[in-house]
Amino acid sequence: MSIIKTKIGRRAFIQNTSLASGGLILGFSFLNSCKPKQVEEMAVRDMPKEWFEINGYLKIGDNGLVTIMSPNPEIGQNVRTSMPMIVADELEIDWDQVIVEQAPLNTNLYSWQVAGGSRSISSSWQSLRMAGATARHMLKEAAAKAWQVPVGEITAKGGMLAHEASGKSAGYGDMASAASLLEVPEEVELKERSEFSIIGTSRKNVDGKKIVTGQPLFGIDVQREGMLIATLAHPPAFGMKLKSFDAETAKQMPGIRDVFSIKLYDDDFKRGAFHHTAFNEVVAVLGETTWQVMQAKKSLKVEWENTSDSVVGMTMFGNEMKVSHPAGLENTTDHRLKMEELNARKGRLVRKDGNPEEAFKNAAKIIERSYSAPFLAHNTMEPMNFFANVTDDHAELLGPTQTPEFMEPAIAERLGLPIEKVDIMLTRQGGGFGRRLYGHFMVEAAAISQKAKAPVKLVYSREDDMSQGMYRPSYYATYRAALDTENNLTALHVKAGGIPESPLFANRFPAGAVDNYLAEDWTIDSNITTGAFRAPRSNFIAGAEQSFLDEVAEVAGKDPIQLRLDLLKRAQENPVGENNDYDAGRYAGVLELVKEKSNWGTNQQGLHRGVSAYFCHNSYVAQVLDITIENDKPIVQKVTTAIDCGIVVNPDAATNLAEGGVIDGIGNAMYGAITFKDGVPEQNNFDKYRLIRHSEAPKSIETHFVQNDIDPTGLGEPPFPPIMGALANALYKATGQRHYHQPFVAERVIVG
Repeated sequence: MSIIKTKIGRRAFIQNTSLASGGLILGFSFLNSCKPKQVEEMAVRDMPKEWFEINGYLKIGDNGLVTIMSPNPEIGQNVRTSMPMIVADELEIDWDQVIVEQAPLNTNLYSWQVAGGSRSISSSWQSLRMAGATARHMLKEAAAKAWQVPVGEITAKGGMLAHEASGKSAGYGDMASAASLLEVPEEVELKERSEFSIIGTSRKNVDGKKIVTGQPLFGIDVQREGMLIATLAHPPAFGMKLKSFDAETAKQMPGIRDVFSIKLYDDDFKRGAFHHTAFNEVVAVLGETTWQVMQAKKSLKVEWENTSDSVVGMTMFGNEMKVSHPAGLENTTDHRLKMEELNARKGRLVRKDGNPEEAFKNAAKIIERSYSAPFLAHNTMEPMNFFANVTDDHAELLGPTQTPEFMEPAIAERLGLPIEKVDIMLTRQGGGFGRRLYGHFMVEAAAISQKAKAPVKLVYSREDDMSQGMYRPSYYATYRAALDTENNLTALHVKAGGIPESPLFANRFPAGAVDNYLAEDWTIDSNITTGAFRAPRSNFIAGAEQSFLDEVAEVAGKDPIQLRLDLLKRAQENPVGENNDYDAGRYAGVLELVKEKSNWGTNQQGLHRGVSAYFCHNSYVAQVLDITIENDKPIVQKVTTAIDCGIVVNPDAATNLAEGGVIDGIGNAMYGAITFKDGVPEQNNFDKYRLIRHSEAPKSIETHFVQNDIDPTGLGEPPFPPIMGALANALYKATGQRHYHQPFVAERVIVG
């Protein structure tokens, strides 16, 4: 067993130990974690006589049942199941004795109550284990004192304590009261991986039955007595704002209670990383039902006017910055011309190794290719919504958000309430993907409730959400490679940019594997609001990079996987530069695994294969995609995925995440696009915004995990970016045509 100090834990996650109603309550923070959740019904045993509803605590009832309060949001990645598994394993409790509950926002108890960055398990791995191990130790110590034997002779297993020599035994519930009186130990023993009994085993989603039977779990399900429904009218185009409105007709319609404008933030409000809003002033329509308010919105007579240039001050995790929003109604055609123009110029130097200029001058062959991708909408299954009940001295909010901690101060300031008077409770979320990082809809709900003096549930239509921004930015990149007379890669140059950010990761592979390397970037300001989208920036640059490497391999006459392995061998044995942010050995490991599991190198009549591999969120993913052409259409037959994300806590959940990333990536690469004409999104619902369909998903997805003892790393996002490159490479093998510009469906496929 490994020994871990709990001294830091006393400050960071062990809040207190107290005795109440016969139960041990051991508090702990999940630190930078993300998201377990609510109560799972227990049929195995009767519930304890009393539970203590205290946020952030591990609770042991007098009958031995254990409740884990989960502080972080659940957005479908199943951490509500996986995170409690970690605690339960170290605690040595059977899984059927565990109850999971959702905690409300409480920054006094928890830090980083956020769902984002694929950090849920990795950030909380040690703190969750320590919480379980500390409780286990204290229970054993209580038993040792009661039986007058050395604590080292006490064993804990399955919620039972035992002393073999004396034959004495007791359940955890029997010792909970005594254990709660003990001092928290200075250090505790953590289990070795070989001792795990729950971690590494598949456990079903604790909310699974409720989800499939339609039980209320999501924000959109919230119902409260006296609750009104609200919807919003916002400018039809980016670059416009509210001038005036006439709501007399709307106010006369059935069920409508009121219509008024609200302004989200004052002009001098210092915005944080997730306080984005496309339209700061909107018109709220308030009524009795969703249908009534949406119909009334159509009758509004609203006048809009163009905005002027503006600069918004923001604080990004402590860093002060200015964000420029130019005036004007933007067009996709203009965007493309600007990106091509900037990419043709010299960019901002980000990294330079060796002498790339000389290498290109002396090259026997030069390959140059450009890639682009459009804006994308998140399109979560559950549209934006939030419940708010604001009174003169208190605000209660309930709904789906990825960033309750970051939105709480903004809501308090907007309402003019002390932050301790704002309570935010979390529901399960019908998808996030980064869209719910931006909580303007929470502030809107609170502002409407305050003005209406009534409980309100704000509901967006699909059109509302798709036309209000927070899109994945639009990107453009050009790659150049220099080869010598023996087809060795001697130099690589990447120049990448976007609207309004660059997708470049200058220190990722193949940086460190090429003697002469140059990375440049650029950006274009825009008034179209963008935000984090599953695997930010990686979701474009991975596909571009991996498509380009396949072209380099083809020109060099090398197998695509072998080319990558040769470069990684160089990066591992004799790396170029000192800032490479990947482990070349682990990177090569997933390529070797996917090569083996996909039977790479075997030929099957009519089957065309593409490979891709990428590193992000501290994890490594390699994928082989197989397609056939049927009736002149590409059919994805199989995707083989190899992943190194360290220890896998819940294989079922991990496999689901990988499969979801594969399907999501194929769909976005093939079909996804938001385009603009005079500032107006040309796609505002699924009749115009193409999503992947069931029949277009891979017929088979096979996922393999590298087995190691490395602490867990990210998984929600890493399987998403590389599949786009594997798809492009397979399409080339099948059709003879390279695909450089997403969505691929817009590029004519010529069957070869």
